[in-house]
Amino acid sequence: MPDTRPPQSHPFPLPHARRAEERLLQGLEALGLDPALAPPLMAYLGLLLRWNRAYNLTAVRDPLDMVTLHLLDSLAVLPQVQGPRLLDVGSGAGLPGIPLALARPDWAVTLLDAVGKKVRFLRQAALELGLGQLEPVHARVETYRPQQGFDTVISRAFAATGDFVRLAGPLCAPGGRLLAMKGRDADDAAAALPAGWGVAATHPLRVPGLPAARHLVEIRRL
Repeated sequence: MPDTRPPQSHPFPLPHARRAEERLLQGLEALGLDPALAPPLMAYLGLLLRWNRAYNLTAVRDPLDMVTLHLLDSLAVLPQVQGPRLLDVGSGAGLPGIPLALARPDWAVTLLDAVGKKVRFLRQAALELGLGQLEPVHARVETYRPQQGFDTVISRAFAATGDFVRLAGPLCAPGGRLLAMKGRDADDAAAALPAGWGVAATHPLRVPGLPAARHLVEIRRL
């Protein structure tokens, strides 16, 4: 088991911490978000870096890259996400669910993952970050059946679009939406959907510091 005590200092050299925080603040400004989000996001980044040594939660190792590829990429979808009940399917290290929960503490955010070590990290992160509205769940999406559906069900590289809709569609509340975070190739979404679902919109995402194309595919019941 990894050391779960609160870190006594940044888990990476101070110059890198300063550069990471500067990049994060610039990104938050570009996204129109409150700079007060920077300290809790940096705390989350520290936890992720520390646990990643033992649990291999993400292949991204550089803290500067984590700011862009994980934190800012997750927050770029915020204008398209509706609450107050949000489900992050295949959450992994808590992306995009934890950054979204930090940005919207009034939402109830559920993080669903089938891998036990990842859910252990999510529980520790919720505890150390003081995210009482965060609920990590250890379950497979095809067997998870909560008492109440979700306003938004989001996935970040969890599965092909059609599989995501087939597996996660039953978890949407009436009027709810599925959001699939995609890279450059978002054109196959409509053809792959199961009957009864359609692409409502494909939103281009602007992730500060990331030149690669990103899209958010919004899917609704027909």
